[in-house]
Amino acid sequence: QVQLVESGGGLVQAGDSLRLSCAASGGTINIYAMGWFRQAPGKEREFVASISSSGVNTYYADSVKGRFTISRDNAKNTVYLQMNSLNSDDTADYHCAAGKVSSRTLAIAPGYVEVWGQGTLVTVSS
Repeated sequence: QVQLVESGGGLVQAGDSLRLSCAASGGTINIYAMGWFRQAPGKEREFVASISSSGVNTYYADSVKGRFTISRDNAKNTVYLQMNSLNSDDTADYHCAAGKVSSRTLAIAPGYVEVWGQGTLVTVSS
């Protein structure tokens, strides 16, 4: 079973950028659609972005569209989330996820996620 480890979180100011990484071990990610989800304190987990196994198709939550970019490097077994123009609403614990479904299905049906990472905390101060 592949294992996922996120990194890159931290404390930033509104308007700043961050790039999160999700490194996989114990298997290859090229058979998985990959996604990022986040959970803010006191709120339910929400979908952020997903990418197909080939990297061709991507989906974004409306709240991050145009600011965040998901990408993957299957050779490095790593998925990225570039986050620009951060605001306080982006403060959350960000989790990487993998599922053997389409990137669209991963976006709308997180029950199909097979592997979750432990999360990396992003805090945006205003």
